[in-house]
Amino acid sequence: REYPSNAKVWLSYGHVLKTAGRQQDCIAAYRRCIALEAKLGEAYWSLANLKTFRFTAEDLATLRAHLADASLSDIDRLNFHFALGKAHEDAGEAELAFEHYERGNALQRKRLPYDQPLNTARMRRLKALFTPEFFAQRKGQGHESSEPIFILGMPRAGSTLIEQILASHSMVEGTMELPDIPAMALREGRGSDWIDATVALSADDAERLGAEFIERTRIQRKTDTPFFIDKLPNNWNYLAFIRLILPNAKIIDARRHPLDCCFSNYRQHFAKGQAFSYDLAHMGQYYADYVRAMAHFDAVAPGYVYRVIHEQLLDDPEQEIRKLLEYLGLPFEEACLNFHENK
Repeated sequence: REYPSNAKVWLSYGHVLKTAGRQQDCIAAYRRCIALEAKLGEAYWSLANLKTFRFTAEDLATLRAHLADASLSDIDRLNFHFALGKAHEDAGEAELAFEHYERGNALQRKRLPYDQPLNTARMRRLKALFTPEFFAQRKGQGHESSEPIFILGMPRAGSTLIEQILASHSMVEGTMELPDIPAMALREGRGSDWIDATVALSADDAERLGAEFIERTRIQRKTDTPFFIDKLPNNWNYLAFIRLILPNAKIIDARRHPLDCCFSNYRQHFAKGQAFSYDLAHMGQYYADYVRAMAHFDAVAPGYVYRVIHEQLLDDPEQEIRKLLEYLGLPFEEACLNFHENK
């Protein structure tokens, strides 16, 4: 009402309508945004990112015309490339789709520099420092709460599906991808070296930080269920920190085949972060670092992490859901099989 001609207000309104499940109203809001600002690439990408939306021939002609405009900003241009990539993929035109994904990713790579060797070095430090002896010496430390269930791993690996299944259980609440664990770890490390800061934590520190996580996430809780989910994928990097401050939390590793998972990341223009995902070589190494880190925790703390293989979950949902609930110590509920009915 107050800003009827502000395209970005309509864009934000479209995002809210999408979250509320009002897809046709959402599409209308994005269309209104385009009518007000024809070259706002994010509006086109937002339409493409609805997954089931299909562009018209007129839309595609407009997208191509905008890309031919030399004055187009890089941010709008990359959004148009991702949108066209999705359109060509939907049409079964794989080479054209990949060409647009490649161009969009190249533009985003310039905007989001990523230090792959640094990430690999960090993973090696994790393996060197967080040994069985390290955790044995700290047994009994940390906050006692068993409320959090962390779903972590690569983005685009099925974590949302797992959350939807578990949030259909009467004892589990879904929240969102919570930023608290990375924020707390980086704060303790004064913005960078959280690994050394984690190694230096005292028993009192571990208790304090675990209690802080429970308190800071309380604002996300809308029910009185005994358990809640934090599904931030990148928390795999901070698993040692989680283990120290919340030793009774449950950990679920959402694992998907590397080809499907990495390509799904490459074709996704993320709203924020995931700088590794805009280069195929960076992504392959990031996936490898993640797998090696998780294998290390399997060796250091057998049974601590429960792995859900995405393809197995799709092939035999009931068996995989029953095994997952058993790991969590929860009784089986039929609603978990009917997760698609959970609003």
